[in-house]
Amino acid sequence: MIHFPAQRRGPLSALSLRLAAALGLVLLTVLVVYLDRDGYRDVDENGLTLLDCAYYAVVTLSTTGYGDITPFAQSARLVNVLFITPARVLFLIILVGTTLEVLTEQYRTGRRLSRWRRTVKDHVIICGYGTKGRSAVSALLENGLDRSRIVVVERSGAALRQATSAGLVAIEGSATRSAVLEQAHVRTAKSVIIATDSDDASVLVALTVRQLTAGQVRIIAAVREAENAPLLKQSGAHHVIVSSATAGRLLGLSTSAPPLIDVVEDLLTPGQGMALAMRSAERDEVGRSPRELQALVIALVRRGKVVALNDRAGAVIETGDMLVHVRDDRPPSTTTAP
Repeated sequence: MIHFPAQRRGPLSALSLRLAAALGLVLLTVLVVYLDRDGYRDVDENGLTLLDCAYYAVVTLSTTGYGDITPFAQSARLVNVLFITPARVLFLIILVGTTLEVLTEQYRTGRRLSRWRRTVKDHVIICGYGTKGRSAVSALLENGLDRSRIVVVERSGAALRQATSAGLVAIEGSATRSAVLEQAHVRTAKSVIIATDSDDASVLVALTVRQLTAGQVRIIAAVREAENAPLLKQSGAHHVIVSSATAGRLLGLSTSAPPLIDVVEDLLTPGQGMALAMRSAERDEVGRSPRELQALVIALVRRGKVVALNDRAGAVIETGDMLVHVRDDRPPSTTTAP
């Protein structure tokens, strides 16, 4: 099942509000009739009880009108003209409006689904919307990727609600199933990020994606244990990030070189000061040394491979190179000198 970001109040919420309004209108009508019960008589010329007033209100507002209870006093007839009749019209509007709103919402959802299926292309699929998945989405958005080009695949209902609340399209189901990935249009995706909670599931997802896409879609996966990284690469993952090993190295750095941890956290935390970025080399930069540029370049990406600046190949920028640099990621108000 495909879940779209909520743009307005859901049909269930609208239905609940309308039912509450209809019930409130019925209760108000019962109260008005009960207060003026001396002006009404039933077919036996008897007065009205509270139950009779409720019965009269319901059959009148629903336009059933059996005629077994009628207003005979002038005051009761005036109340019918000024209150009961407008209340009947309002009651019908509430009921019909609820039906129309539900049908309209279903039609709108169908239109959105059809339009999304026609236009979705070069998107990023996030398999798993836990801590790693949410962080991956945040990084993608920080780098300028539009929310409409991110699709989340998740089984948990709570995680699905979080994804749609964040403005993302979410597919309900397991990413290990081909049918679910087909719903996410994996064949036309730009890349697939595997951020599941278990290494076993990550391997299965990578195998399924590779089978469906014939290796044409880039697969980036995270694993907990380093021993599972080679297996994931054999399963089709182009890049594998070992979360436990990375956390362990950071823990070691925090003991031996505490300031380095602050630098790493600054690079990984958006809006704190520094951030890693990548851009294409400009024409006037070709042939120059990366160290001569105003931007702090720390590496080059040439034909898909990272070239360190201390290598001979990285001494000069070539046409088509990508520059990995450190940018100032502070808000404009803090970067401007007083």
